[in-house]
Amino acid sequence: MDAPLEISVEEAARLLKAGGDTVLLDVREPDEYARCHVEGSRHIPMRQVPENLAELPRDRPILVLCHHGSRSLRVTQFLRANHYPLVTNIAGGIDAWAETVAPGMPRY
Repeated sequence: MDAPLEISVEEAARLLKAGGDTVLLDVREPDEYARCHVEGSRHIPMRQVPENLAELPRDRPILVLCHHGSRSLRVTQFLRANHYPLVTNIAGGIDAWAETVAPGMPRY
């Protein structure tokens, strides 16, 4: 079963809160990740994803997050092209997450 290409931050938060085996992959740069991040997320900057494919599970859902959703969408498409069918982009990125899911989270 394939995953949707993109979901909202609300749906992503619901999936993560439900537990299970969903991986949250943050593809922002290290300085961005240091400013704010979702607890429990896996951090691999976008440019390092190709060299870290072996560390990502092909059989578990992966939600990809960046600042606004553009980089994470490109990573989602890259991973899908490399046989990761359960990868989904989080629309709006960490900015929408901070606005909607975690209002106290720092924004930039």
